[in-house]
Amino acid sequence: MAEKLTSRAEDYSKWYNELVMMADLAQHSDVKGCMVIKPYGYAIWEKMKDALDKMFKDTGHQNAYFPLFIPKSYLSKEASHVEGFAKECAVVTHYRLKTQDGEVVVDPDAKLEEELIVRPTSETIIWNTYKGWIQSYRDLPILINQWANVVRWEMRTRLFLRTAEFLWQEGHTAHSTAQEAMEETAKMLDVYADFAENWMAMPVIKGKKTESERFAGALDTLCIEALMQDGKALQAGTSHFLGQNFAKAFDVKFANKEGVQDYVWATSWGVSTRLMGALIMTHSDDKGLRLPPMLAPIHVVIVPIYKGAEQIDVILEKMKPLMDELKAKGITVKFDADDTKRSGWKFAEYELKGVPVRIAVGQRDLENNSLEIARRDTGEKMSFSMDGAADQIEQLLKDIQSSMLSSARQFRDQHITPVESYEEFKELLETKGGFFAAHWDGTAATEEKIKTETKATIRCIPLDQVQEDGKCMVTGQPSKGRVLFAKAY
Repeated sequence: MAEKLTSRAEDYSKWYNELVMMADLAQHSDVKGCMVIKPYGYAIWEKMKDALDKMFKDTGHQNAYFPLFIPKSYLSKEASHVEGFAKECAVVTHYRLKTQDGEVVVDPDAKLEEELIVRPTSETIIWNTYKGWIQSYRDLPILINQWANVVRWEMRTRLFLRTAEFLWQEGHTAHSTAQEAMEETAKMLDVYADFAENWMAMPVIKGKKTESERFAGALDTLCIEALMQDGKALQAGTSHFLGQNFAKAFDVKFANKEGVQDYVWATSWGVSTRLMGALIMTHSDDKGLRLPPMLAPIHVVIVPIYKGAEQIDVILEKMKPLMDELKAKGITVKFDADDTKRSGWKFAEYELKGVPVRIAVGQRDLENNSLEIARRDTGEKMSFSMDGAADQIEQLLKDIQSSMLSSARQFRDQHITPVESYEEFKELLETKGGFFAAHWDGTAATEEKIKTETKATIRCIPLDQVQEDGKCMVTGQPSKGRVLFAKAY
């Protein structure tokens, strides 16, 4: 390739931005804070979307779609919710333009009676809608998911990780009991963890957010937290138990089996294109992307090695049976017949794009009935016989998937550090990074002090937290278990 990536060690942030653009995943748009997701990047997102969509449907959920615009009055019905999103809302005030002195201007006569908020999240409009759907316990549960775009007016943006507009899914469910809603909240967190580990090859820690870190309007927020290669954490998905807050705000009641009126219990849960950033930063290296096969748009690329352009057709003809066999196994294959690029250039391009398996084949390989195989995750090269190559490649892709998860988990586990004192915490936060398991006294004041002084936050209270008597690293007050701190995206 003509350009070379900045190394992670030199400048991790620059490396990330260059990689996103050079690998043709996304680019900045002319609309400040918004991105263009390019075809290769969108193909990865589609793989994520398709896998998650199946998992949602397998757990009984259906897809629906709700309006992009939300009346301002809806947001003000749930106080903590509007407070949580007020500073990020984009507001529509007019509905028409006109031409004036050759310029397009907003028509002052077309002012909306009530301003509309461009969807930052959909709880309010969905619960206003559910009011008309729910009369009795027979109408419950409602298990709905929406694939959509949302707008949160971010001032400091970074492609995929934080943009003013992004793509996501948001689940919104309604239940007749608190227990059922809490079970749904936990179930969907498990779905996210399953997807992160078995599709993204990204190990995660399941936990509970502290009160100050909860979703606005939730009684409880569960999350999955992942660790990036620079030692920063990334929240990869959240699932919220909303209690009856939104049902009360929008007067959504139902008659239970005894005929008594009660408010409905709610959950919401979501993941976004932020997962693209997580995928990149969990696995990629100084040569480019490293994609787990489960999410790679191209599983195998075949690069012909030839002396004359006419040899390309000969090699293609010989490789067709293998390509057909691989495709029959659900393995996507690209044969690069472009005779304007040298093979070395192609090798670098597919390394940059993270294609899991590369096959180089020339006239001599055909004569020897063999293939030169390179795996992207380790760079290891090997030789396969043409006979039975499809089965070997299928197994190799499985090995790459599990190896990438194992490697990422080993890195994560090596960067979970128990700390006893605040001084030790501050020192290691700067020198080592990663997750820090520390005792905390459970107060918002101590949590805020740590955040202000170090920029580290409590990422989660692990769901598998071990009960362990200790003392808060800051105040020395009693603590019953360790929580995980980290700097985060």
